Order: sequence, then C-alpha cells, then structure tokens
Amino acid sequence: MTEDATDDATGDLTEGVTATGALPEHAVRTALLELLAERGTLTSTEAAARLGYSSGLCSFHLRQLARYGLIEEAPPTDGRARPWRLPQAQRPAVADDFGELARGLEDESYQRWLARRAEAPADWQHDDAFSAVVYLTPAELSAVGDAVRQVLARFRDREHNPAARPAGARPVAAVTRLFPLLPDER
Repeated sequence: MTEDATDDATGDLTEGVTATGALPEHAVRTALLELLAERGTLTSTEAAARLGYSSGLCSFHLRQLARYGLIEEAPPTDGRARPWRLPQAQRPAVADDFGELARGLEDESYQRWLARRAEAPADWQHDDAFSAVVYLTPAELSAVGDAVRQVLARFRDREHNPAARPAGARPVAAVTRLFPLLPDER
C-alpha cells in the first residue's frame, strides 16, 4: 500500500496510513505538533484560535495524532475541555530540538536578508528589527507572547489563501523570543 490521498478541505484520510504504517504528513497536523511543542497543552478550540482552522478540523487531527501515539490526552482543567499534550518522553526533546532548529533557520534567514538586502525593491529594503529588556512576571511573559500571537493570527490565513493577500504582500519573517535573562555564571 502506498501513501493514501487526503482531502485538503477536511483532512479526511481515505485509508489513513502509509506503506510503513505511519500517519501521512499533513499541514494541519504539523502545525498542531509545533504548537504543542511551544505551548505544552492545547485544546482543539485553542488550536483553532491560534491556527485559523475550525475547531472540528483541529479536533479531528488531534485525535489522529493521538491514535498514532504522537500526542496524548492531558489531565482536564475543567469538565468540558479536552486538552492534549506531547507524550512525556517526547516533551523536552521535541521542544528543544524544534526550538534549536527554528532559531537556526531564523538566524540563517536574517543573515541572508542582511547580505542581500540591496537586491530587494527599494520600498522593501528596510526591516523592523528591534529588541528590548522588560521586567515581567511569568504570567506577564505568557500574556505578551499571547498578544503577539493574536496580532500575527490576523494574517495567518494569507499563507494558504493567496486570494486573501493584498497586492504587494510578500512573506515576512516574524520572530519573537521571550525568555528570562539569567545572571552570568562568572
């Protein structure tokens, strides 16, 4: 048996597995795994709000990921929500490996931009890179991250829906790193 077709609109699998018995790669599942690595736990409703998909589609793919052992149910925080998480053994490694890979790609892309900026059209030869040190509580750090994600979520549908892009829109890297500064160990 070869990799089975998926229905892009619903993500339904006609058979569900590849010749090796693995779950076929799918953009929604990939986005869900990345979000779980970033957030820790997630409900289908939270995933839908973050990713711009329907909660039903996210729920379907979360259940598929669980069926193949890629995620597991997390303890519920209330009676109705069904949170999901990466399996215990995968949590630190997946988050660390993905984070390291993402940071490397971000750095490489930014260095390429700096080296080739003059090749861009004149009105695109600037960027809006900035950094700041702010004093936050852990809850405030999470709130700032959530606020940035909410702003970026307004533009998320443009990646897969070219008709939603205004004239002249181009892909732009949006990189945010929020982390506590630790004292130097010297």
